[in-house]
Amino acid sequence: MNSTEILNPPRHVAIIMDGNNRWAKKRLLPGIAGHRAGVEAVRRVVEACDEHGIEVLTLFAFSSENWQRPEEEVRGLMGLFLQMLKKETRRLHKNRIRLKVLGDLSAFSEEIQQHIREAEALTAENSRVTLAIAANYGGQWDIAQAAQQLAVKVKAGELEPGQITPELIQDHLYTAGLPLPDLCIRTGGDHRISNFMLWQFAYAELYFTSTLWPDFDAAQLREALVDFSGRQRRFGKTSEQVEG
Repeated sequence: MNSTEILNPPRHVAIIMDGNNRWAKKRLLPGIAGHRAGVEAVRRVVEACDEHGIEVLTLFAFSSENWQRPEEEVRGLMGLFLQMLKKETRRLHKNRIRLKVLGDLSAFSEEIQQHIREAEALTAENSRVTLAIAANYGGQWDIAQAAQQLAVKVKAGELEPGQITPELIQDHLYTAGLPLPDLCIRTGGDHRISNFMLWQFAYAELYFTSTLWPDFDAAQLREALVDFSGRQRRFGKTSEQVEG
């Protein structure tokens, strides 16, 4: 099946990339080897999203809870993140991919923050696929920081509490300006969303696969898209209303 046979592909796909450590363990390799293999999967999936006309791909790379992992693993992940920013930014720009990083960046080193700013600035006008990397991100944190922004405006007299609407909250989330996710894919076999984009997933379709992230490829993505295209999205309406 090729991309032309996939009806109504999603505009925005979000992926929880799980299984890197298990992939490495099965091969008697250190955990960081699984994360390095996961970077190759990212390249494959970005290219496949471009081929399918997907506008936004958001990858859950590092959650706000991941700081609790062993110090050696966290240090390795930070090194890999920096290496990826240095090596991949030019490739993304050449392919007209826009990079956006979602999350509380203040916890990262100044060097990583600087490379994030430079990568986002360089690719800001690219229009093929927006690659959003969720790093030091948590869904609860995102909602809380939006509430804090609105509370400041209320305190300053710029906003009345009664003027706070779901749309206004959404405009203060880190994903503001991006279409809401249509499809969330989780690899690795677990069936949960792990504090990822809690607000944004209100009507997202969920797809779970036992495939470990380093093994996820264009064929696996196509399977998820075919499954998505066969679902009826009702957004609270009845089937008859949607079909009518």
